[in-house]
Amino acid sequence: MKRSTRTMRLASIAAAGVLVLAACGGDSDDDGGDSAAQSEADGVLTFGSLLPQTGSLAFLGPPEFAGVDLAVEEINEAGGVLGEDVVHVKGDSGDTDSGIAPDETDRLLDAGADVIIGAASSGVSMTVIDKIMNAGAVMFSPANTSTSFDEGDYAEPDLYFRTAPSDILQGAVLSNLLIQDGKQNVAILARQDSYGETLAEQVGEGLEAAGSTVAATVFYGENAQSYDSQVADIAASDPDAVLLIAFEETTTIIPQLVSAGVGPQAVDTYFVDGNTADYSETLDAGLLEGVKGTIPGADSSQDFKDRLLEIDPDLDSFAYAAESYDAVIVSALAAIAADSDAGSDIAEEIVNVTRDGEKCTTFAECKELLEAGEDIDYDGVSGPIELGETGSPTAASIGIYEYDGNNQIEAVDFIDGNI
Repeated sequence: MKRSTRTMRLASIAAAGVLVLAACGGDSDDDGGDSAAQSEADGVLTFGSLLPQTGSLAFLGPPEFAGVDLAVEEINEAGGVLGEDVVHVKGDSGDTDSGIAPDETDRLLDAGADVIIGAASSGVSMTVIDKIMNAGAVMFSPANTSTSFDEGDYAEPDLYFRTAPSDILQGAVLSNLLIQDGKQNVAILARQDSYGETLAEQVGEGLEAAGSTVAATVFYGENAQSYDSQVADIAASDPDAVLLIAFEETTTIIPQLVSAGVGPQAVDTYFVDGNTADYSETLDAGLLEGVKGTIPGADSSQDFKDRLLEIDPDLDSFAYAAESYDAVIVSALAAIAADSDAGSDIAEEIVNVTRDGEKCTTFAECKELLEAGEDIDYDGVSGPIELGETGSPTAASIGIYEYDGNNQIEAVDFIDGNI
């Protein structure tokens, strides 16, 4: 299929009026604990990566780590930050079930992390966000899309930032995709967490605003042992499309949908970023052929992909690699602008280096401008970036993907949305 990039008038945006940006993950109680380690100016900018090596989003880990590693390599090739090479310390975020993120965060802070890239899961991020900010370090997620990070206590400018667009925008694109495909009676099966609930709500609102019907919205618990009743409810709604908002449990749910007569080959099926994984080894060949899914993020250039493959030749996905790369580059540029590697100082400049200055697109180019006393506006590999006051993007892209006969995805379109 021909790949293109375009700007769509989103029906659900019109219905909602204004999108509020807030990715992957569900709610979890905040740890809120303080750490003895504090981000202070010591002359060396240290990045900690809190990304999924294990857990339900482990398939997102390799491209995210590769994005961080590539950015660190290119920063140091260009002379580093404040005259020193930047340092990268890796950590495993796991997932909300494993609960390892708080201890891993302590380890990263003890290693001197001034900026922590991660987590990917919004639920995991919520378990460590206060711990990181209380330590005076920046938390910069490449994949969080929960609206929670722009609401309540987190609505004011602080030490939290992200390069990923929101579940609200993804929901708008999903509903328009379903409408364009002529779907009139859509059943939604979703995780019962902030990720699933927000996406289901946004898709439902968009469908109804366009005159389509939500046949059923069925939720299942994050730690559900069985999906029999939920699948039965989906089948009973007689849908003309099924939207599955899930993580790794997709490999269990899809065969059950097939058995109930509402599997992908019987009813058109749609996925989201949390389950648009490679299923070539876990599901029967051809089972997902034609299934469509959405992943936040712009179309990465072949040059960027080639550079990532030099870092990790085994990459078979580039999801959130660009967002991870840009989170590192933006933080490094902010440190130069602040003339400090302390997290709190970096945070003061992060929004500034992404807007209202001289356009630049590489670390080396932007660094030269900053050192000449110029204001900059960094546009990265993930898009224009331009962060708002709460540290979230004010414009973003969503990719539309489709599965082939080997249960692997390929990008077919990209939708640009302004917030």
